[in-house]
Amino acid sequence: MLYSYIVKKKIRQTFDHVNNHQWEEAMADVAPNIHHRVSGDHALAGERHDKASLLQWFERLGKVQPKLQIKVDNIWVNGWPGNTTVFVQWVGTSTLLNGDAYMNRGLHVFTLRWGKVYSLEEYQDSQAAANALLAQSKAEIKEAAAEKILS
Repeated sequence: MLYSYIVKKKIRQTFDHVNNHQWEEAMADVAPNIHHRVSGDHALAGERHDKASLLQWFERLGKVQPKLQIKVDNIWVNGWPGNTTVFVQWVGTSTLLNGDAYMNRGLHVFTLRWGKVYSLEEYQDSQAAANALLAQSKAEIKEAAAEKILS
């Protein structure tokens, strides 16, 4: 019980860091050989396999969705410190530069080992994400139409 409470608190804190564009803090507990995957065919999609490319991805997220706020609805923790799976259900909202409202629902699946994030897979409405990025691109955020960050 105590372990689950600590993990949930750390995960919520990480989402707060993302909402506040505090990328280094959000990545404090990321393993050097992280596996990060986002489905879809857009500037935020693809797979990354190291901490440096994940940092690039977070920086891009901040540029292309500067007003994004992610609200955590539920967190489930399964396992022990040596091998923990965490499911995070969330809703992301933003106002795009053209004035349109953006909303996406998703699920993050984290794999933790001894307090470090080794894997993060993001499941969301990739079409909603792609449409928002297209709108941001048309509003002169060039990085919203950039190639995927891969490693």
